[in-house]
Amino acid sequence: MPEGAAINEMFSGIAGRYDCANHLLSFGQDYGWRRVLTKMVKQRAPQDVVDLATGSGDVAFALRQRLGPSVNLTGMDFCQPMLDEAIRKQAQRQPVTNIRFAQGDCMALPLEDASADAITISFGVRNFEDRQRGFSEMLRVLRPGGAVYILEFSQPYSWFRPFYYLYLKAILPLIAGIATGKKDAYQYLAGSIESFPARPELSAQLKEAGFAEVKATALTFGIVAIHEAVKAR
Repeated sequence: MPEGAAINEMFSGIAGRYDCANHLLSFGQDYGWRRVLTKMVKQRAPQDVVDLATGSGDVAFALRQRLGPSVNLTGMDFCQPMLDEAIRKQAQRQPVTNIRFAQGDCMALPLEDASADAITISFGVRNFEDRQRGFSEMLRVLRPGGAVYILEFSQPYSWFRPFYYLYLKAILPLIAGIATGKKDAYQYLAGSIESFPARPELSAQLKEAGFAEVKATALTFGIVAIHEAVKAR
């Protein structure tokens, strides 16, 4: 698994153009993925929500819009330049002021036990230095009956796989290099996606970490998935 310091440095280098690259490289699909994610979170009717690996804040802003102003919402990331982007965007999106952005490492979250009803993390689990440790931290922070929602790249359906990996390995780094000036970061992305567990394996890892129920929802031919993992009551 990747080292935290290297991941921090990589994201610091692309923070200013991260949003543009995401929209471009996903052909705008990231908007739809966030809509599905926030709908799933709303069904749980949470009062305290934490968005981990919040990056430039897009998921946090989408959650605020979906859940309304009465829900307590915190966005956390261990990369300060990415958090700076989120805070800058927040200042431009008045009156979206009631989101607290704070620095926090998923390996040792600065949050109390049983303090959140829902945790979201989008495209962050793949970069964990220790996946089981990160899952254990999320389980600790959740209240009984709460759930974590993991939006992450997954393994596409078999018929789509050749086309997807051609794009991922040959085309995406070229486009990303033009968009961000950091081609190497997106070459890492392709490798990390290819080696990431498929939905059944990741579901098994979440259960091994102590989650009582796990459900995986595949999106866009399986290239991404949302894992909903519930803490036992």
